[in-house]
Amino acid sequence: MLLILALLLTSALTPAQDDVVFHAGVALVHVDAEVTAPDGRILTGFTKDDFRVFDEGKEQAIVNFAAEEQPLDLILLFDVSGSMRAVVERVASSARQAFQELRPGDRVSVMVFNSQSRVVAPFTEDLDAVDRTIREDVLQGSFGGGTHIQQAVDDAALRFLHEKRSQRRRAVLIVTDNMGQRTRREETVVRDFWEADALLSGLIVPNAAFQAIRTVGLILGPQNLLMQAGMKGIAQKTGGDAIRADAPETAFQEAMHRIRSRYGLYYALPKAKPGTTRTVRAELTPEAAKKFPKSRVRARTGYLVPAG
Repeated sequence: MLLILALLLTSALTPAQDDVVFHAGVALVHVDAEVTAPDGRILTGFTKDDFRVFDEGKEQAIVNFAAEEQPLDLILLFDVSGSMRAVVERVASSARQAFQELRPGDRVSVMVFNSQSRVVAPFTEDLDAVDRTIREDVLQGSFGGGTHIQQAVDDAALRFLHEKRSQRRRAVLIVTDNMGQRTRREETVVRDFWEADALLSGLIVPNAAFQAIRTVGLILGPQNLLMQAGMKGIAQKTGGDAIRADAPETAFQEAMHRIRSRYGLYYALPKAKPGTTRTVRAELTPEAAKKFPKSRVRARTGYLVPAG
């Protein structure tokens, strides 16, 4: 659900933020935003006054703002289908370096999937334990089976729905070749991410064999595209990245950095019917946009109005 707190959490956000007084019971809509240059580089150093946010096309006042110091709950979701062992080995070799992007208080959980998903390790702040989990439990487990990406990322979103809400930023980072059987309607998965107030990012490792299958499918017709269901569309609507990882070792750290280098924009929940979806658009102010021509703001495109 959306962030609905007594909002005493204001003091827990970054000290660079404005001092804003909240009243108990105020409901906030939370939008994570990332700003990139035309070449894909992350742009930093923005303040609350550099952003605008629109709800159903109407501009909203940003009442609170958080930068990367905001604590993070991250689910690492590893594809363990037959073609992925070598990729996961390369990612595992760089895990300790990638974890340098995290901050004290961040929590990480590990999941794996092929035709089904399962939790390998619960949320923990012990990053050494997470590193061991990847090296021992994930790498020493079995690889094979189908690749049900949409089902797996949906399972990760549903995990967040069963976690107690807090001021933590929520993200899922999936490591996959992004070629799988269609198992969920994209809009259903996106809705679950919106309700969970989480974003999806992907580390996509090219797979030459599956790309060849996809090419044959494109020639034969859409009905033969058994390997077409991926996560890019879901990531785009939740505000996440989809990074092509020709070098998984360095891309893993880059993916972690992108999740960490985001801005939290908060505005008061407009009056709306519970259970309905509403559109969101985040952008730079005209003044900030002039300083960074052709820059792009990546953020969720909607949310689910909570009940109660």
